[in-house]
Amino acid sequence: MTLHGILDIGVWQAVLIALALTHVTIAAVTLYLHRSQAHRALDLHPIVAHVFRFWLWLTTGMVTREWVAVHRRHHARCETPLDPHSPQVLGLRKVLTEGAELYGEAASDPDTLERFGKGVTQDWIERHLYSRFRWQGIGAMLAIDLLLFGVYGIVIWAVQMLWIPVWAAGVVNGVGHYAGYRNFESADASANFSPWGILIGGEELHNNHHAFPTSARLSSKWWEFDLGWLYIRVLSLVGLAQVRHVAPKPKVIPGKQLDMETLSAVIRSRMHVIARYGKEVIRPVARAELCRNASHCRRLVRRSQRLLAKEAGRLDTAARQQVEQLLAQHQTLATVYHFKEQLQDVWERRAPTQEALLIMLQDWCQQAEATGIQALEHFSRNLRGYSLEGAHAS
Repeated sequence: MTLHGILDIGVWQAVLIALALTHVTIAAVTLYLHRSQAHRALDLHPIVAHVFRFWLWLTTGMVTREWVAVHRRHHARCETPLDPHSPQVLGLRKVLTEGAELYGEAASDPDTLERFGKGVTQDWIERHLYSRFRWQGIGAMLAIDLLLFGVYGIVIWAVQMLWIPVWAAGVVNGVGHYAGYRNFESADASANFSPWGILIGGEELHNNHHAFPTSARLSSKWWEFDLGWLYIRVLSLVGLAQVRHVAPKPKVIPGKQLDMETLSAVIRSRMHVIARYGKEVIRPVARAELCRNASHCRRLVRRSQRLLAKEAGRLDTAARQQVEQLLAQHQTLATVYHFKEQLQDVWERRAPTQEALLIMLQDWCQQAEATGIQALEHFSRNLRGYSLEGAHAS
């Protein structure tokens, strides 16, 4: 063995190898830990699942049950003091620089493990090797890197060890709840900080994920790319993965009656419904009510739409006052805003039975179409024909 290890590589080869190895780690986290174990969005063939488990043992020392429990707690307690890593509560700097420490603190909490760690893989090798000897896996990886790559192996190993704490524990949990664009008005502050989910395997599409946590596909718009979903499709084609859930997408069937299928489509695809409401109702009404000229219109409508489309619980005091002023000054805007809140009551299930919810939705459509507001009327007529892709109209 030379100073450069058995493979005797150069510096640029070392860089490419480090990137390739860390990408395998990213794939293991997003496919196995996140989409398969935490959210049950897909089933992986036992061989594929074990390859990922073994690789994570070597490169991160993370235990499946602990990772899943911390992540599920994040979803259940998002943007509250009980969220393990919310930049809205703890500050962006802390989550970016101390992401691994925040994860470790949450993972060591017995209540978190008991409450959120159920249903994960807990076979003999998980209990007696991966969970029990986590640091030995990392040590084995160091020895392998040194043997294969010599002095470069130390740097490659260090990059491997830092990759998940920096990108997943820091960037995804930090930037993903602090800055970026939002396709859906989820109740949390999640954002997509890149439309091309490549570097972190699709995890950059964080707002899409929080809108539909159990979806195996994280992309939503046609121009968004989820590399993890590409891997899932390839594995599915060769029989090594089975997709269980993807985010529902509504379609409009002209002439369809408003029925239980419509209700199901509205409830299951409510994030799409409210996003379309903002685009098809709030935006044109705001443009008609607020515009004086083209430049003034573009800026004002964009700001007003963001305010009026937001979940009420996410508005701070200043934003709430701005909304109240807008609604007080513009009656038509106030009307469509209140209709948005009434529509949300349907999927928040404030009714004792499905039949009662259906009546609520029917009443909403009748009242919306009687307002004389063209955009609202058009939206309501389309809503009557909602169905989910792959479903058949009754």
